[in-house]
Amino acid sequence: MLMLFCALQFLLQIRAAGQLSLQDPAQQFRTKLSAKVQLLEAQNTAAVAGSDGWLFLTAELRFLSAGRFWADDAVAVSRSHKPDSADPLPAILDFNKQLKERGIKLLVVPVPPKAAIYPEEILPELAISGEETLTFLSRFYDELRANGVEVVDLAPRYFEFRSKKRDALFCKTDSHWSGLGCVLAAQAMAQIVRAKLPEQPSESHYVSDWVSSSFDGDLGGLLGADAPKIAPEQILVRSVRDKATGKNVEPDSNSSVLLLGDSFTLVFHEFYAVNAGLLDQLALELGFAPDLIGTRGSGATPVRVSLYRRASKDPGYLAKKKIIIWCFTSREFTEAAQGWQKVPIAK
Repeated sequence: MLMLFCALQFLLQIRAAGQLSLQDPAQQFRTKLSAKVQLLEAQNTAAVAGSDGWLFLTAELRFLSAGRFWADDAVAVSRSHKPDSADPLPAILDFNKQLKERGIKLLVVPVPPKAAIYPEEILPELAISGEETLTFLSRFYDELRANGVEVVDLAPRYFEFRSKKRDALFCKTDSHWSGLGCVLAAQAMAQIVRAKLPEQPSESHYVSDWVSSSFDGDLGGLLGADAPKIAPEQILVRSVRDKATGKNVEPDSNSSVLLLGDSFTLVFHEFYAVNAGLLDQLALELGFAPDLIGTRGSGATPVRVSLYRRASKDPGYLAKKKIIIWCFTSREFTEAAQGWQKVPIAK
């Protein structure tokens, strides 16, 4: 009965919003996800088991089912506590404008949802291509680009590697990318940064090797009290060290490149593993270590507040920066509890 109610409710939302036909594969994907999410939320379950040992975060599925999440549609789908902070577009444009005025280039790098890259693991009954799972996210990126924001869309690169039957790009039992997913992201970012910073070192100061890492994923404990215990997950990560000293990669506060974001900037660097996170991979690919401001919380508003505090303590801090890479999970567009507030970058 609850499932029927949820489905009917979502159909009314689709009709009211004037969205795509139910015959459209992208709409079918969102409809099925929405029914699943409403049932999970009614059961107060923060994660769900898919196929073949894959686990998914309910909040991420909710984001993927939301449809258009900016402009006039933002308030209806956002988890923001404040309606005036529901729309991510004004905050991102404002951040880009402030940085541009200081001569700093912004790269926005949202991490694609795991369920969009592996839809068959959460909805095995639905035949859908990868691109059709990201219809509205792609439209939002077009909106950002039309307003002068450079977006690094990782999804095409991920889909390309998926088609070659490579190792998984996301952890099965965790909400973060895998070691391979992290490396591919760093390579995509570094390619753009290198083109914008021609004065980069001629060779990298770092070396790497692939090692095994075992950890308890963050989704197993969210399945509910009656769910079976999930075994530790084991993946390969690319460990990076200084070529001359063998030491770990450390953020460089004087670097012209700043990595800013949520736990995707910290995983494998500070937790689950060390020497193998996004900072480490960027150091290897660029030949020098970027600076880092990362948080295990939201990558939407709080991390920009952290940047403001850093710049306020050191008036010359931003003058050192030429590029800021803002990397965060794309579900933040609807799921950020503090929403998308405009934040000054300095006093």
